[in-house]
Amino acid sequence: MDELRQKLEKHGQGHLLDFWDEITEDQKETLKAELDNVDLEYTTQSFERCTQAAEDKANAGKVDDRMEPVPIDICGSVSNLDPETKKTYEKNTFEAIVKGQYAVLLLAGGQGTRLGVCYPKGMYDVGLPSNKTLFQLQAERLLKLQTLASEAMGGQQCKSGIAWYIMTSKTTIEPTRNFFEKKDYFGLKKENVRFFEQGTLPCFSFAGKILMDSKYQLARAPDGNGGLYRALKNDGILEDMKNRGIEYVQLYCVDNILVKIGDPLFTGYCIEKGAECANKVVPKGFPTEAVGITAVVDGKYQVVEYSEITKESAEKRNPDGSLTYSAANICIHYFTRKFLDRVVGEHERDLIHHVAKKKIPYMDSATGLRVTPERPNGIKMEKFVFDVFQFAEDKSFAIWECIREEEFAPLKNANGASDFTPMHCRKALFALHQKYVMKAGGYLVNDLDRKLSLLDSPATPKEVNNNLDSDEMFKGEESKVEIICEIAPSVTYAGEGLEKLVKGQRFRIPCNLPL
Repeated sequence: MDELRQKLEKHGQGHLLDFWDEITEDQKETLKAELDNVDLEYTTQSFERCTQAAEDKANAGKVDDRMEPVPIDICGSVSNLDPETKKTYEKNTFEAIVKGQYAVLLLAGGQGTRLGVCYPKGMYDVGLPSNKTLFQLQAERLLKLQTLASEAMGGQQCKSGIAWYIMTSKTTIEPTRNFFEKKDYFGLKKENVRFFEQGTLPCFSFAGKILMDSKYQLARAPDGNGGLYRALKNDGILEDMKNRGIEYVQLYCVDNILVKIGDPLFTGYCIEKGAECANKVVPKGFPTEAVGITAVVDGKYQVVEYSEITKESAEKRNPDGSLTYSAANICIHYFTRKFLDRVVGEHERDLIHHVAKKKIPYMDSATGLRVTPERPNGIKMEKFVFDVFQFAEDKSFAIWECIREEEFAPLKNANGASDFTPMHCRKALFALHQKYVMKAGGYLVNDLDRKLSLLDSPATPKEVNNNLDSDEMFKGEESKVEIICEIAPSVTYAGEGLEKLVKGQRFRIPCNLPL
């Protein structure tokens, strides 16, 4: 105990033993074990570094003077893709898949608290006709991607399948694992699905003191999605990647219902360009949209938060009228395994945590009572997954721009909120699948047997695809109904292969194509 007390005092945390004489022997063992597992030097230094960095940023003024748009020569776009280049990009990815060189990394630590449920967000059903959860949709897309790869490579069977690494949190790892086991891994090979746990860090008061959650437990919080890099090492994930022969990794977040998991175009583009690190983006919807943008700051690539950019920079435009800073981050990234090795081995401890001022319940040493504050009283330290962009070597970073309506509809809030609700997600998927059917030559009709266009659904973008014969389509106000059209991932990954199923056919809504 003397040794432990001296170690705590050395780092200014002697107060963590204030309740030692009041707790039971079992509680003493719990507290001692927790303190033994805290790297006090790393933790306290991290607090000092992140608070100093936050102060420096505040004193440095606007970031605009040090910021430049990403160079055009590192930017690719799905909108400017010719058929031959598309085939090249897809072949790059499909070849990696059949060789067993490809993995997908999922950030799935979030609880569904804001959705009003107490289970992991990936287990949420937004109300599709199929009642499929986010996890199931993503698993089925992964299965379809493996099938497409095998077919594209002349019927070659995938060497081992796509490895799916799923990072959970301390509270979600068991329910997530149990859910996958109950669903028999949705048809995926069990050995290809590996769960691992995001780390946590102690919470601090503004004065730099670690807060106690109880008399024998520290107040802790997840270390942000950037805690991924420590977890990759601590849980043996990088070692597993090496043993499997993984070379390319695509990362995404669980809450995006439209995510093209393992997108072969994005990955194939990165392979073709020799990129070791890349970011998939969408164009900003309007200048002041509350999204982070990818830019170059002090010569390094990074995501700049919308709150850091002045209105002048946000509204700055190129000669063609497009926004100068338009590459909105949607948390879909690409890494080579060698890049991840370098980040974890050389740079992880160089990443500075971000300060998140929060209302953190704590034990008051003076009264011995647990306090639930009404205003922020402490700091949670977080790293962001995109903080590693700065370590990409010259000419090895890339940007891939996709179409928002086809690839990005995050689930954040319960129904009744203004955006990012289950209803918004459901309708976004319906709209995309309507588009797939129409592009493949199929028709959606209402009860009057009149053709419906994308304009007839209140959930869809206002623009009608130029390839559609919109003049023939009924767009009267009386047709404004929810057009229900769900296509199973086993039928199509991104609209391919539908012509033989729907061309020239009329589908009366609601329309569900499990096939």
